[in-house]
Amino acid sequence: MTVKILRIVALLTASPLACPASQAQNENADPAILSGTLSRVKKTGLVRVGYRDASIPFSFLDRSGHPIGYSIDICNAIVEEIGRTLDREDIKIDFVKVTSESRLQAIVDGDIDLECGSTTNNLERRKIVDFSPMIFVSGTKLMVPVATAWRDFHDLKGRTVIVTRGTTNEQALKSLDQKFKLGFTLVESPDHEESFRMVADGKGDAFATDDILLYGLIAQHRAQDRFKVVGEFLSYDPYGIAFRRNEPDLRATVDRAIRNLVVARDIGPAYAKWFESRLPNGEQFNIPMSPQLEEAFNVLGEGAEAN
Repeated sequence: MTVKILRIVALLTASPLACPASQAQNENADPAILSGTLSRVKKTGLVRVGYRDASIPFSFLDRSGHPIGYSIDICNAIVEEIGRTLDREDIKIDFVKVTSESRLQAIVDGDIDLECGSTTNNLERRKIVDFSPMIFVSGTKLMVPVATAWRDFHDLKGRTVIVTRGTTNEQALKSLDQKFKLGFTLVESPDHEESFRMVADGKGDAFATDDILLYGLIAQHRAQDRFKVVGEFLSYDPYGIAFRRNEPDLRATVDRAIRNLVVARDIGPAYAKWFESRLPNGEQFNIPMSPQLEEAFNVLGEGAEAN
């Protein structure tokens, strides 16, 4: 992919308020005229953060049961920026568990304020929630037993494929089957951990989800000798932090928080902490930042100064 195309991709997946021309208009919300989420947080001092329990290394539980991960660190930075915006230093976080199926509805219903997991920003989802600038880019691949002979996606013909309910991977597999008439059986599970276990227990031939999540599950279960990730990307999935639509003050605050991480050069160490270093539970990915993500951050930081 050329640099020119990378910049187009980065611009398409960035939030409009991340552009320097609009920063001046949204730099600080007026606490006296707040509405929606920021108004409630101003009164309660509490931000409700939706987390996933097995989306390694984005959002998962440490040995003490506390949510940690790359997306959680970014959401912590957003909460700090909310505190600065509201001129409050005592903002607290209430962590609320969500699943791939419940996460977006939890935002719509007001059960959470930020969804901090591994959520793809696409057109269909932007009809119901808003998204931060891109924080990661992944795509659908397949996990199969190591003994499985594999050439390409045509090898799915006649097989049983597990997908996690409510994910873009499910739609990617349905579209693939409709286009190429592969005739595989698609079976849904409630979460990534259950999807993994279904293949491990022989209830499916493959598990389809974002490649980084597959690597994380294999590492978590120390199953490198049992499973492998195969095939070309079957979808393009830019991740973002999700929050309620039609709240310009909240959107400006989220954009500003991530832009500040980029401009202050904190986003690189945050990425390295979760993707290139050993995790608290002993796993290690050694996955460098992709050119697409690096260019997205470059575009986000152009012409901006950290607050």
